[in-house]
Amino acid sequence: MRCELLDYELPEALIASRPPEERDGARLLLVDRGRGAGDVEHAAIRDLGRYVERGALVVVNDTKVVPARLFGQKRGTGGQVELFLLHRLDEAPAGGEDPAGGYRELAGGPGEGAANPERWRAMGRASKPIRPGAVLDLERDGALVAEVLERAEDGVLTVQLSSPAGLSVAAAIEAYGHVPLPPYLGRGDDASDRERYQTIFAHVPGAIAAPTAGLHLSPGLVERLRANGVEIASVTLHVGLGTFQPVTVDDLDLHPMHAEVYSVPEATAVAVAAARERGAPVIAIGTTVVRALETAADPARAGLVRAQSGETRLLIQPGYRFQVVDALLTNFHLPRSTLLALVFAFAGRERALLAYRAAIDAGYRFYSYGDAMLISGASAS
Repeated sequence: MRCELLDYELPEALIASRPPEERDGARLLLVDRGRGAGDVEHAAIRDLGRYVERGALVVVNDTKVVPARLFGQKRGTGGQVELFLLHRLDEAPAGGEDPAGGYRELAGGPGEGAANPERWRAMGRASKPIRPGAVLDLERDGALVAEVLERAEDGVLTVQLSSPAGLSVAAAIEAYGHVPLPPYLGRGDDASDRERYQTIFAHVPGAIAAPTAGLHLSPGLVERLRANGVEIASVTLHVGLGTFQPVTVDDLDLHPMHAEVYSVPEATAVAVAAARERGAPVIAIGTTVVRALETAADPARAGLVRAQSGETRLLIQPGYRFQVVDALLTNFHLPRSTLLALVFAFAGRERALLAYRAAIDAGYRFYSYGDAMLISGASAS
C-alpha cells in the first residue's frame, strides 16, 4: 500500500490532551460495513451495550503500561538525557513460565533483587548522541543508573540498569518512572495519568503505550455488558515499537514491523469457539486485540484461534482477509500509521476516510485520550 493513501488532515485543536472526565464519557461513532460508505451514526461509549448483541464475545487486552520514561544526566558532563525503555532482554522467554513476557519483578519491594542488574533495549535522547560507555544517573537521587553497552545503527541502545536506591530495578522503574504519554499530547505526565493511561483490565506489565480503545471501558459499562449476556475474554499484547513506530517508507510493504510479545490463553480460545457455536460475533477492543487474535488464528479451523504465546510482526493492511474478528472498537489514529492501515483493512479505505471526515466535522476528539469508533456489520467486500 502506498503510504500517501494513509494521509488525512486533522485540525490540531481536535487532539485530546486529556481523557474525558469519566472513563466511559467519550463519544462513539457507529460505522456499519453493510451500509453505504459515509452512512454513520453518533452515539456515546456509555451506551455501547445498545450496539453489542446479546451473547457476543468482547475481547480486551490485559497488558499493563510500564512507566518507561526516565530522565537524568550523563555522569561526568551533567548533560540532560531522556531514556525510553522498550523491553527487557533478560526476562523469561515467551512460552516459558511467563508466556506473556511480563516484567515479573515490577511488584518487588525494597531490597528485592537490588543486586541484580537488568539489560534493556531503550531509546535515548540528549543534546549529543549517547554512546557506548556512557553512564546515566536517572531520576531523583540517582534511583536508577544506566550503563550504555551498545548502540545499534537505528539508534536503539542496549543498557544495563541497576538501582543504588536499595530497590529491585523493576521496583525502581515503577516508583520513579514516568508514564510514557505520546508526544503529540504536548505535555508531561502527571499523577492522574498513572490511572487513566491504564485500562481497568491491566495486570500483565510490559507495554510502553496503552491499548487505547480499552481506556473507554469502565467497571459500570462492563457490568452492564455482562448483565446483557455479553462475555468478556482477554489476550495480552505488550504494545511496543511494532504498534506505534511511525511509517517512514513510501510503500507499507517495506515498513520494518518490530516484534511484540503476545499471548492468547486457553480460556480465550475456548470462548471464541463457544461464540462461534452460538453464532455470536467476536468483538475486538482495539487494534492490539485484532493483531493477537489474527496471529493466533487456527489455519485448520475457520474462525477459531489456538491458545499460544510468542512474538508477532503481523502488519495488517488493505487486502488482508480477517479470520477471527467480526467487529472492532477503536480510537481515531494518526495519519501514516500501521494502526490506520489496519482500520482501512477492516472497514474499507473509503468508508474509514468518510467516517474520519464525519468525526472531524462533528468535533470528535482524536488519538489516545480521544473518542472512539465501533466498526461492525458484515463486510460489503
